Amino acid sequence: MAGPSLRPHVHWAQRHRELFLRVDLSDVRNPDITITDNVLHFRAQGHGAKGDNIYEFEIEFLEPVEPKPVCRMTQRQLNITVQKKESNWWERLTKQEKRPLFLAPDFDRWLDESDAEMELKEKEEEKINKMKIESRVPKDPFKHLKKGYLIMYNLVQFLGFSWIFVNMTVRLFILGKGNMEIHLFSKPVGFLCLTDSFYDTFHTISDMMYFCQTLALMEIMNSLIGLVKSPLIPSIMQVIFGRNFILFVILGTLEEMQSKPVVFFIFYFWSIIELFRYPYYMLSCIGIEWKPLTWLRYTAYIPLYPLGGLAEAVCIVQSIPIFSETGKFSLGLPNPLNVTIQFPFVLQIYLIGLFLGVFVNFRHLYKQRKQHLGPKKRKMK
Repeated sequence: MAGPSLRPHVHWAQRHRELFLRVDLSDVRNPDITITDNVLHFRAQGHGAKGDNIYEFEIEFLEPVEPKPVCRMTQRQLNITVQKKESNWWERLTKQEKRPLFLAPDFDRWLDESDAEMELKEKEEEKINKMKIESRVPKDPFKHLKKGYLIMYNLVQFLGFSWIFVNMTVRLFILGKGNMEIHLFSKPVGFLCLTDSFYDTFHTISDMMYFCQTLALMEIMNSLIGLVKSPLIPSIMQVIFGRNFILFVILGTLEEMQSKPVVFFIFYFWSIIELFRYPYYMLSCIGIEWKPLTWLRYTAYIPLYPLGGLAEAVCIVQSIPIFSETGKFSLGLPNPLNVTIQFPFVLQIYLIGLFLGVFVNFRHLYKQRKQHLGPKKRKMK
């Protein structure tokens, strides 16, 4: 016949909203603690007054409590917190008037009703003071203005590049075809059937492209003053030493380059990329994510960035003989050796940096693609 169950020593205290139970068991294992019909059922194995055994007890509370106790175990004891259903002060813990022998007040946490009311009042005052302090903290008065500016900036850029893309596409299919002799390093390598729109792309599109790429300088300012999270140095490298270098230095200063078909491919690839990038950022400003647009934003770059980089590289290669012949931008230094920095040599160095930049940017966008489109990590329970 089984003997009577062992009961641990339990100490209790209360507040207006909570009950605290401290069970004197160390090295607690396999605790089973539930509240059913307003009765707390406890069973666990641990080291108590009767050694390492299974201890259990039941407490029927004086008034209704929430059925989900919160337990926290330490090496020396087990603490149970029970929420009262109504905020009031109990005259005792159990429904039975006679206190069980294993139950005693927890004098370390014990407060009488007046002390508990003072504690509750202090907490409420502290909460109110915290809310007052938070309300005094000045909020950004320009928050909506900044958001409106970013929306308008991305909208204008989207409209500008949309005009470029639509204009070039329409001209591509409307104008007739012609033959072009392909030259590489001033040597003819073959013929290619091209549309006549390829030859006057710069003269037709350059004004709008100048506008969009000049406006893109604001992206550096946005990063500098913290309007966007983009790092400053990459923004400078991409805007000033990237597209603007090709547009203003290579194409803008050499009339011989402006009629070359490579200009069409450069402008076309640039515009397609921005058709997805700027709308994505514009919607992000107002907290909207459109999944098809997000997919295009982080997928279209896979073919477009390498193709755009290749078109820019062809443009630089074709411009090197022209700069060599004209001597434009070559710098003669006033020194006894009469050393001259040849701009074509600078372009050759830039060409290496161009491919490195495409690789670094491609890798960065690939990581972002995994972050936005990769499989979602399951939360650990």
